[in-house]
Amino acid sequence: MGSVTVVGAGVIGLSVAYELAVAGHEVRIVADREAVDGVSGVAAAIWFPHDVDHSPSVLDSAAVTYRRLEELAGNPSTGVHMRPGTVLSRHPDPDLSWTRAVPHTEPAEWAGTSGIRCVVPLVETSTYLTWLRAAVLSLGVDVDWTEVKAPADLPPSDAVVVAAGLRSAALLGDDPDCFPIRGQVVRLANPGLTEWITDSDNPDGLTYVVPRLGDVVCGGTGEVGSWDERIDPDIEAGILRRVSALVPELAGQPVLSRATGLRPGRSGGVRVEAVAGHDRPVYACYGHGGAGFTLSWGDAARIATLVGPA
Repeated sequence: MGSVTVVGAGVIGLSVAYELAVAGHEVRIVADREAVDGVSGVAAAIWFPHDVDHSPSVLDSAAVTYRRLEELAGNPSTGVHMRPGTVLSRHPDPDLSWTRAVPHTEPAEWAGTSGIRCVVPLVETSTYLTWLRAAVLSLGVDVDWTEVKAPADLPPSDAVVVAAGLRSAALLGDDPDCFPIRGQVVRLANPGLTEWITDSDNPDGLTYVVPRLGDVVCGGTGEVGSWDERIDPDIEAGILRRVSALVPELAGQPVLSRATGLRPGRSGGVRVEAVAGHDRPVYACYGHGGAGFTLSWGDAARIATLVGPA
């Protein structure tokens, strides 16, 4: 197979395009927006399989991506950093299956709550997505900024990969299992924090603190089924209360920016497979929930294997 069209230019679409181009395919991306303008640009982008099942295939892809991002962290221009932090759990028997994808973990405690401490990749989204886009273009990949309704609307190519996040199900027309998961974040000035913390079991709502070089991404929400992309000031106030209680240094820090995004949820799990019934070979790569950055390289490699050699 020689020419492949990738629909979508978020972190998944760009990663897929990169792997296919490296494999020798002639690749074109078709998308209606830049990665930084979509949900990929909103993400806190810390490595963790959030809002997806922890199936063996998901954890395998997470492990592949961990190793790839760890390598990229050696290049400052990528915006990837290895950072220590803590995953809190308020349940007596938490799901720790994700830890098999991490080289080292250890028990931890934060403000009386137990958890797991580990070092994981943290991605500065704007820097990383800019680097990844440039890397893709350097491999000769063309980009066509336009909106399509179905694979049949695309220019001729030997194969198509649909990696358009939440729009993917409508593009393929055969998948009723997709739904939005609304996320809202507020970005605060960083008072000197270097360690991240997540508290998904917080009784007052999903809470996470992800320090980056120039700010701290504070969240969040996980509103299943909501298509509302407006900033809700009441939700923001709740986020600020929760993160300040978890990390007191954040209290009173100025707000630098705020954003919302719709994570691509899927009740059937992440979809990485061939799709029958089209005028050419079509492959799906979507439904990553809040784990697009976490699964990106692993699922891109899976797609490259499915498509086969150039």
